[in-house]
Amino acid sequence: MRARPLRPGALVVLLLVAVAVQAAAAAEWGTIQPGTSTMEAVRARFGTASKTSTQKQEGYDTAQWVYEGATAPPGFVRLTVEFGLLTPLGYRADLVRDFTLAPKPGVFNRKTILNGWGTPARIGREGDLEVFLYAEGLLVYFGKDGWDAQVMVFTPPQPLTDEPAKPRP
Repeated sequence: MRARPLRPGALVVLLLVAVAVQAAAAAEWGTIQPGTSTMEAVRARFGTASKTSTQKQEGYDTAQWVYEGATAPPGFVRLTVEFGLLTPLGYRADLVRDFTLAPKPGVFNRKTILNGWGTPARIGREGDLEVFLYAEGLLVYFGKDGWDAQVMVFTPPQPLTDEPAKPRP
């Protein structure tokens, strides 16, 4: 019996799932980890952003880099990286504070999220959207259908004290 070759789209999804599973333990994605990664590391990994902006937040200089269109990572509509983090050692303008991924439909679905990151610490709603919260520093907003991830926000770890939530199948 001959094995059938994978369709090109299936290979991309398979690679993205592998990345999700590897990133699960550290709440990072594509080598970006909030609180650890720097502007230099993000630029080395993803190149020049399609849009950049700076502003003052609570008296600190912050920056935002947006990768969309041709500069977005494969399988994503947009990657937004926020820089500027107050650490125990002081403020670091070059440190990733958080980043947001907007996956294309079907790239990250409920099953992929649960397989990659496990059971969320909390499940809630924001308007019509179901939200998974992971203590490792990940929020996942699902579309109205409850299946496809619309937005994934990576933050520094969020210590929680409650029992883990029970997701619906």
